[in-house]
Amino acid sequence: MSEPTRAETKGGWGRTLLLVGRLALAAIFLFAAYAKLKPPAGMPWTMASMRTSLDLFAMGVDSYQMLPSWAVSPFAHLLPPLELVLGLWLLSGVALRASSVISVLALGAFISAMFSAYRRGLTISCGCFGPGEQIGPKTFIRDGLLFLPLALAVMAGAFLLRRKPASSSTEAPGGPA
Repeated sequence: MSEPTRAETKGGWGRTLLLVGRLALAAIFLFAAYAKLKPPAGMPWTMASMRTSLDLFAMGVDSYQMLPSWAVSPFAHLLPPLELVLGLWLLSGVALRASSVISVLALGAFISAMFSAYRRGLTISCGCFGPGEQIGPKTFIRDGLLFLPLALAVMAGAFLLRRKPASSSTEAPGGPA
């Protein structure tokens, strides 16, 4: 067995970093979905209690004053399940280029919405990880300087690192015929 080449070693580190970044990004989206779907204290996990949580989240979405009233509830009821699906998709690693692009777009949209609310002087809860965290420098640092760069790095890695071609048992030792 020969020593790995410098490119193979570099690719190995790149794949490891991509895996770690992908898992961290998945955890962020999964936790965000969980925090929005989690029933209020003292309530069991049921469809009714999750609907209550989503209704509370809808009030937070409405506080951004960005959507027409008819769109607030559908948006608030769809976003957490989409975050859950995106987190699981990132976790799986399937079609990583697509899931990483969607992650960057989602985080960019979240940050833009927060910035818009902050710029308009709204003192509201971010809603990122459930109720309670007010939009401000801390949320911008976390989302804009930690989460978005992580998503961008995962996206760059997904596009830059090539998958190793699957070896075929029908190929001749010299390569394909």
